[in-house]
Amino acid sequence: MKPQYFLIALAIVTIFFMFQLFSPFLKPMIVALLLAVATNSMNIYFRRKIPNNFISASLMTVFLTAIFFVPVLYCIFSFASLINKIDQKALFEIFEVIQAWVQNMPNDFIFIKDQLNNVLDKVDIPQFIQSLFSIGAFLGKNSAKFIIDMVMILVFFFFFTFYSTSLAHYFKDSLPLKKEDSNTLFYESSNVMSVVLYSILATAILEGFLFGVFISFFGYDGILLGVLYGFASLIPVVGGLIMWLPVAIYEIFTGSTGNAVAIAAYSIIVISVIADTFIKPIIIKYINQNVVKTPTKVNELLIFFAIVAGLSTFGFWGMIIGPAMVTFFISLMQLLKKFSDDFYSIEQTVENRK
Repeated sequence: MKPQYFLIALAIVTIFFMFQLFSPFLKPMIVALLLAVATNSMNIYFRRKIPNNFISASLMTVFLTAIFFVPVLYCIFSFASLINKIDQKALFEIFEVIQAWVQNMPNDFIFIKDQLNNVLDKVDIPQFIQSLFSIGAFLGKNSAKFIIDMVMILVFFFFFTFYSTSLAHYFKDSLPLKKEDSNTLFYESSNVMSVVLYSILATAILEGFLFGVFISFFGYDGILLGVLYGFASLIPVVGGLIMWLPVAIYEIFTGSTGNAVAIAAYSIIVISVIADTFIKPIIIKYINQNVVKTPTKVNELLIFFAIVAGLSTFGFWGMIIGPAMVTFFISLMQLLKKFSDDFYSIEQTVENRK
């Protein structure tokens, strides 16, 4: 047996046992690695300002915790607490108000009235309450696992950030590619993932902040609804509608039509038109020109489907894994295009010489 075949066989066996050894930590490690790659440009900026590698990696970890994990944890605990405090009597009263409102609709809207009655006939309030309590129990059961995963991700993220330079050099040297192509693949992947991550965070923070501050004046939990609006804003076209429309409908049923109109008008004019149409492109343009090295544009609809596919396949952390996989694939395609262009130019040179 040739020595290289023996080493390949030994490497395969070793990789198998390494996979078995670290399988409980694979998902946190992958998520942390993708986040470290996506925030590489910010890490470089921190290192320029702060020579101490430990302090810069710690600041990056604290920043990630504050900007992403703390709001998510707040949502989970708020939902669990809210479900346990549900007033069952109030739910029945709201349902009766909705039934009376549908019954009092003019006959000019008979088709809509019949459809709404059919929907209301299928609503089972006791079953709905039972489902809510089941969701609350599910959140309470899985919140501990989520916290453990979050802590593991932050630990791995810190070490990936702390050793980012040496790890990057090691992986680039290990790839069976030219040094130039390895650098291109690494920086293209980091560049595209950075644009996606920063754009998602900028959009979610901006629109969530605007909605949360405004809705808090009406007695709602501004932090909770602001974070939820931030996540909803990732959905193209109808993202914000998912949040402000139910709140506006609830205000109408409670008799506060003026509040409903104010919430709807603010959400459409200030957030959907001004923030999403005018301010958001400016933020993304600034990220492209000042944060990442090479300007990049990724289709929002593609990122949305990547998030949905990631959530359905990998669970909550698929929200990070999905877009990262798509952006890495885009980077690979750009590198392959570079190879094909180089090959085509070589062929043209050879033909011209003939």
